[in-house]
Amino acid sequence: MDPINESKLGKPVVYSGSYDPGLLFPISRALQREALGIGDPLPFIGVDIWNAFELSWLDARGKPRVALAEFRVPATSPNIIESKSFKLYLNSYMQTRIPDTDTLRQQLAGDLSAAAGAPVSVVLGTPTSKQSALIENLEGEVIDDLPIEISHYGPPQPDFLHANPDAVVEESLVSHLFKSNCPVTGQPDWASVQIHYTGPRLGRDGLLRYLVSYREHDDFHEHCVERIFVDVLAKCLPSRLSVYARYTRRGGLDINPFRATPGWLMPGNTRTSRQ
Repeated sequence: MDPINESKLGKPVVYSGSYDPGLLFPISRALQREALGIGDPLPFIGVDIWNAFELSWLDARGKPRVALAEFRVPATSPNIIESKSFKLYLNSYMQTRIPDTDTLRQQLAGDLSAAAGAPVSVVLGTPTSKQSALIENLEGEVIDDLPIEISHYGPPQPDFLHANPDAVVEESLVSHLFKSNCPVTGQPDWASVQIHYTGPRLGRDGLLRYLVSYREHDDFHEHCVERIFVDVLAKCLPSRLSVYARYTRRGGLDINPFRATPGWLMPGNTRTSRQ
């Protein structure tokens, strides 16, 4: 039995305004990691940063409240949380009375941690906060205007990746051309990807062809980033590597996975212009 096919995911649903943590649908990371040859201990550290722009509830007097929310799911958690189920869960607060924002934050953290199988941090902000208005581009050299022919759009092709062992560099490379598809709904997932590394100089033409080869690939955001990480690490042999994807918003949520070799600091959470 496929648990996704047996769920409400990818099917018409009635949105409920009554709090229901049972709407959260966890999906194990283990199967996909096994397919990529990722064992224990993990070859990376990381976090999945979620931003919610459509969180609303009722206060103790029944007046609607709204907030922007940041959720951080550690890459060490056994489960990801399917994004539509996450949206359904957040919308279940619409007609639910919560006495104060601290109670809401604790309830969100408890439910999400239970679904992910590891502690999930929750930060609530206001739509008028200075942080909510900050926009920054991913740092690095954008490789999207390379004059190359591309004809392969899936499945992901790691053999496109190559590096020059005679030129060791530290640099960040960025592409805004990344696209994959949701494996549940088939909808497109758009992202900007930053690859920061120290090691043999990556061939830019091969890297761009490789990233574009996800264009017709069906997979979750988190799994795509982990695949990119292990492919670049195996094919190009950097001594240090981080892969960071900032996905565009869908259903009031954006997902931003980060994976890196040990020793990196976790990233901030400033939106790009596409988000």
